[in-house]
Amino acid sequence: MKYGLIALVVVFVAACAQMALKHGARKGYTPWWRQYINVWVIGGYTVMFAAMVANIWCMHQGLQLKELSIIESLSYFFVPALSWLLFKEPINKRKALAIGIIIIGVIVFFL
Repeated sequence: MKYGLIALVVVFVAACAQMALKHGARKGYTPWWRQYINVWVIGGYTVMFAAMVANIWCMHQGLQLKELSIIESLSYFFVPALSWLLFKEPINKRKALAIGIIIIGVIVFFL
């Protein structure tokens, strides 16, 4: 269970990395290649790489792949929530319902 909680934190950190990538993509850069090579994009991909290594470590410690896959589905909650908070992206009723179903599925899986 300890590694499941670590994996949950890693999923949240990976969602934060996606926010960094989004922030880097929103800025206008000249020349064009700076959009792909800037601190936000490099930082986002670095954090994503660290999250991948942490996931591998959790599986090495005994977390099963089927459990990790279910935990990673919580990114479907974290990413919209963070994008709503940070970028004011709307979440309509249909998306909220889908997110709720995903969360219920994760809870049922671990009961």
